[in-house]
Amino acid sequence: MTLPELQQLIRDTYGDKDASRGVEGTFMWFMQEVGELATALRSGRPQEKLLEFADVLAWLATLANISGVDLEKAIAAKYGAGCPGCGQSPCQCARDEKP
Repeated sequence: MTLPELQQLIRDTYGDKDASRGVEGTFMWFMQEVGELATALRSGRPQEKLLEFADVLAWLATLANISGVDLEKAIAAKYGAGCPGCGQSPCQCARDEKP
């Protein structure tokens, strides 16, 4: 599944609910899922990790949808030419530097 397909699937499935919840409410749900992913990464079984990654990605797509952001374009703009810091792929930034 591509990022545009994911965004469309989430829009088709939850679009009306997401629009009525708004960005603030949706962001809170997203953060809850990030917390659940953190717990799964620490002590979860592989299936639990798989499901929590899916939840985080779905809620990120929801946030993008209600914010009018095309995730494919966003990723291409930021990372399409390699590392945003040094412009290389693989990244050549010092290990203690972001990214």
